[in-house]
Amino acid sequence: MNYVDPGKVIGSPLNRVDGPKKVTGTAIYTSDHHFDGMLYAVPVRATVAAGTIKTLDTTAAEKMPGVRLVLHSGNIGKLNRPTAKNGMIDERRPPLADNEVRYYGQYVAAIIADTFEQATAAADTIKVTYDAKPFNVKDELEPSKWTTDSQRGDVEKAFADAPVKVDETYVTPTETHSVIELHASVVTYENGVFTLYEPSQAVVNHRQVAAAVLGEPTDNIRVVARFIGSGFGSKLWPWAHSFIAAAAAKKLKKPIKLVLTRKMNFESAGHRPVTQQHIQLAATADGKLVCLSHDSINHTSMSDDYGENCGEATPFLYSTPNLRVRASTTKRNVGTPTSMRGPGAVPGLFALESAVDELAIKLKIDPVQFRIMNEPKVDESSGLPFSSRHMVECLQTGADKFGWSKRTPGIGSMTKNGKILGWGVAGASWIALRMPTEAAVELKSDGTVRVTCATQDIGTGTYTAAAQIVSAEAGVPTDKIEVVLGDTDLPPGPFSGGSAATASVIPAILQAVREAQQSIIDLAVKTPNSPFASHKPRDLTFKDGKVVAANTTVGAADGGGLAFARVLEMANKASVKGHGKSEGGFNDPLKKKYSLHSFGAQFAEVSWQPELARLKVERVVTVIDGGRVINMKTASNQIEGAVVMGVGMALFEHTWYDPQNGAAINSNLADYVMATHADAPRIDVSFVEHPDTIFNELGARGLGEIGLAGIAAAITNAVHHATGVRVRKLPVMIEDLLTA
Repeated sequence: MNYVDPGKVIGSPLNRVDGPKKVTGTAIYTSDHHFDGMLYAVPVRATVAAGTIKTLDTTAAEKMPGVRLVLHSGNIGKLNRPTAKNGMIDERRPPLADNEVRYYGQYVAAIIADTFEQATAAADTIKVTYDAKPFNVKDELEPSKWTTDSQRGDVEKAFADAPVKVDETYVTPTETHSVIELHASVVTYENGVFTLYEPSQAVVNHRQVAAAVLGEPTDNIRVVARFIGSGFGSKLWPWAHSFIAAAAAKKLKKPIKLVLTRKMNFESAGHRPVTQQHIQLAATADGKLVCLSHDSINHTSMSDDYGENCGEATPFLYSTPNLRVRASTTKRNVGTPTSMRGPGAVPGLFALESAVDELAIKLKIDPVQFRIMNEPKVDESSGLPFSSRHMVECLQTGADKFGWSKRTPGIGSMTKNGKILGWGVAGASWIALRMPTEAAVELKSDGTVRVTCATQDIGTGTYTAAAQIVSAEAGVPTDKIEVVLGDTDLPPGPFSGGSAATASVIPAILQAVREAQQSIIDLAVKTPNSPFASHKPRDLTFKDGKVVAANTTVGAADGGGLAFARVLEMANKASVKGHGKSEGGFNDPLKKKYSLHSFGAQFAEVSWQPELARLKVERVVTVIDGGRVINMKTASNQIEGAVVMGVGMALFEHTWYDPQNGAAINSNLADYVMATHADAPRIDVSFVEHPDTIFNELGARGLGEIGLAGIAAAITNAVHHATGVRVRKLPVMIEDLLTA
């Protein structure tokens, strides 16, 4: 076997190890699962946004061919409302729990039939009458009760006394995760055990919540998610359809498949809520920030209280002696919101970085320089040092790569090929998060390695990163490493959200590899016919897949050691295993010592052709301080995808609710406008690699979400530079630009 140089594995642009399965169609996604005797479930949805079900006529449906069951509040059985101790879930009301309707599209019944077509046809015959009530789906928000998240100094006095100030409100709309793979559940129930095949971003959490809702011990629940067609947060926590499928499987003792339609995805599987943010920002005449106030409101559902946390990055991003961050929610007749890529920080940074740009322009200070001037030395919200922060380097590197020094500040003062150009910049930040994790590594006698963890890969490259971590530590080529994820039968792992998965698995996998390696060393000493039988374990080490004497150089003419497969063969063992465990969590003890975040800078160029009313994002330069990069290719892919999503956020995405009935109007991929290939700019991604070894041994932080942070503000700041129109409400509307 050709062993690898560990120093060349971490950071290399390795192709995805799961890529061949995906491009050949052999990767099995949730709705690809099929079992003998499988039945199909189709939910029946409310056609009012608020009210009470008066009658539910199922007579015709029950007589239709192939129909096995009509589930409703009267026969679904007991489903429990999960509490916070049961795990994470946003919509806590169990499905079909009562006759109250709180949003358009809420499930009021479900048909289970032999075929999907039969179930769909039967669902269409269900007659429901309602005692309809007034509802509210308006975007204009009013606070309920303010919660102060961070505060220092006297904001009111500092703002009143300051010579230069910005006092504005910024709005981001409802956005809906429109992932390629539809939400789905396939559930089997055999011998008292549920197996839920789910496109879950958190199989361990899904198992805990499902056990609570179904009233079962966790040992009776297994959740499997081998491959996921992306999630962007919509698949982080369980949704009601999962429990409908499970309840039907138990009642009928048959496998059940339930796949939501695209329209259902817009109604009952989460969204980013509307946010309304009031920012007061003030500085001295020479550009020193003196105060920052950030008040945010987001809509939530009638039954759940979801907070978007728009001020997540505000307390520590810039140095200011006076600061206040407050949040509130307001109820609307919509499905429960949920996390969407970069929840809180992404809409929050649109507001904050827009206001920073406005203040810099008022001060007649270059926007890049203004940010550098107000760089904090420590996290001023806590007084803690940053575990690693290189924001200034991101700004300087990005400015150099973008050519920022050539920018002229006048509105519409830059042109190219008959187009007006606008240049904008914004800062970026995202939390550094790691969760408690366990992993197992098995070294096998055929020279291969198997690593297992009950995390999952939502398309971000977790399979590949895990293989690279093992390869670097064990010296085994990645094509000899099998990575098994996405199954709660495996050692418990982290959710794939908050950009936490890679940072969480690193220490657990490394510990597991080392424990397995030590077992190999022990075998090499204990096995009678081993050339190391006369050695002490402390005299040996494991390097490049081999056991070697501590003073032996691997790669010498004699081969320099004994391959672990040969050790196992001599000891007559099929394999040895190692187990690793690492800490973390939302109350990570490391947070008591350090402020844990990633940082970045976004630079955008837009072109504006007023005679054609054509606005386009031409290019983006993004520089990210995310610690050490495990795989340069997948890391760059993550940032590039985030940038394109940011173009959609700035220019296109907006879920509209019909004021006449409360339904999502543009609940399809034709009318919910997103960025396409034609809209994608030229993207230049750079990383300032400073390993954050305080955070974990390899120094890697997450990269999935920070690439979206700040992009919308960089674009709208560029729009202002080109047109003179300050966009404070997303998405940018062409009609607003035509008034310039």
